[in-house]
Amino acid sequence: MNIGLIAHDSKKTLMQNFCIAYRGILSRHHLYATGTTGRLIEEVTNLNIHKYLAGSLGGQQQLGAQIAQNDIDALIFLREPYAPKPNDPDLNDVIRMCDTYNIPLATNLATAELIILSIDRGDLDWREMYR
Repeated sequence: MNIGLIAHDSKKTLMQNFCIAYRGILSRHHLYATGTTGRLIEEVTNLNIHKYLAGSLGGQQQLGAQIAQNDIDALIFLREPYAPKPNDPDLNDVIRMCDTYNIPLATNLATAELIILSIDRGDLDWREMYR
């Protein structure tokens, strides 16, 4: 499966810890992330991650294009809901595209864990048939 990973600045450490905890599952899949998030995850997990540009420099558009082409099977976007920093990209278009193309999307740790465990059980294998 192709899994997208994005985190606002205030959630990057949480994303790193999430990826450490689920490294075993994530290592069996193709991972895609915006630049800084991907680099930080690689540093602590040694996972192989395809990195786009930083989110504020167009990485969200690159990820959005992959979603529109049905090349992402799930997206984990740990976001700051109350006070995103000015350089945090506005990813409402990416969220909207996930809804349009039926891509499972997690915006918090609880749903991220549900999606990762579902992928591990094979609950989302049906997505492979549509590529």
